[in-house]
Amino acid sequence: MKPKKGRIVIDSRLCKGCYLCVSVCPNECIGISEESNEKGYHPAKVIGTKDANDRACTGCTLCAVICPDIAIEVYRG
Repeated sequence: MKPKKGRIVIDSRLCKGCYLCVSVCPNECIGISEESNEKGYHPAKVIGTKDANDRACTGCTLCAVICPDIAIEVYRG
């Protein structure tokens, strides 16, 4: 059976940098941008980690569900 794969898209213009998505991602696929957005926040960004344990986005959608700004979309497939 192939592992589930997902793709995360974060709209940095909408993100206010609460980092809730970072705290819930089981595979640590989301990090913090060093650059600020037009509102002055440091938004979340996809870091797409893939280490020896093949920890990549599975499309679980926890990040999108917890985002209070509706700034995250997750695609499966």
